[in-house]
Amino acid sequence: HPAWCYHLPSCNDTTWPTIFPEYCNGTRQSPIDIVSASATPNANLTEFTFVKYDDTSAMTSMTNTGDTGEHRDALIFSISGGDLSEQYDSLQFHLHWGNGSSVPGSEHTVDGKRYPMEVHIFFLVILNVSIAAGFSLDDLLVGVDRTKYYRYLGSLTTPACQEAVVWTVFKEPIKVSKDLIDLFSTTLHFNDSSSPIMINVYRSLQPAQKVWTQSIKASASTTCFSLSLLLLSLVLGWSWS
Repeated sequence: HPAWCYHLPSCNDTTWPTIFPEYCNGTRQSPIDIVSASATPNANLTEFTFVKYDDTSAMTSMTNTGDTGEHRDALIFSISGGDLSEQYDSLQFHLHWGNGSSVPGSEHTVDGKRYPMEVHIFFLVILNVSIAAGFSLDDLLVGVDRTKYYRYLGSLTTPACQEAVVWTVFKEPIKVSKDLIDLFSTTLHFNDSSSPIMINVYRSLQPAQKVWTQSIKASASTTCFSLSLLLLSLVLGWSWS
C-alpha cells in the first residue's frame, strides 16, 4: 500500500483522497460532526448484548503502531443487538488524540465539540507496555451508558478509507484524568524514538451523513475531562490482511 501519515505534508490526510482515490475520495466518509438535533429517531436501535467484555484475562499489552496505540487479541469479545444484522467479534481497539488536554483530538465531533481523545473498538489498541492484570473492556468503558448512542453508515478513518463501517457513537464520554490524556502526546513517537512525538493523530471532518438515534435524549456531563467519544465500529464485508 502507498505510504500515508498524519504529520507530513506529503502524506497527511489532505493527500489521502489522491493517494487512495478508490475510497478516501468517496461519498460516505468518516469522521463527521454529529448534530444531535438533526438525528432521526429509530425504534430499532435497541440495547446491545456484550459478550466477555468483563473478561479480565484477555487484555495484556498495547503496541505503538507508528500511527496510534493499538491492542489486538483473539476473537473473544462479541456484540449483538442494536439493530445489527448479526453478532460481531472484536478484533482490535485503538485511540486517536490531539496534543494532550490542551488541543483536543477526537475524530468525530458532537454539535461542533471536539473531545480530547477518541477510542474505536473495531473487532479489538499494543504501546509496547504491559497492561495491569485484571483489566477488561468493561473497565475501559466504566460509567458509560451503552444504551444511548448515535448510528450512521460511514468509512474507516484511515486509508484506504473503505466505506463499509456501521458506526455506533455512544452519547456518554469516558471520564479519565488529564494526566492520562497528556501521557499519550508526550511519550509516543511516530515510527521510532528518533521520530517526532505522536500528536494530532486524527482525520479531518468529512461531509455530513444521515444519523439515527433513540428517541430518548441523554444529558451530557461537562464536569470532567473525558477520553471522548466511544465509537463501536463494525466493518462489514471486508477482509483484513
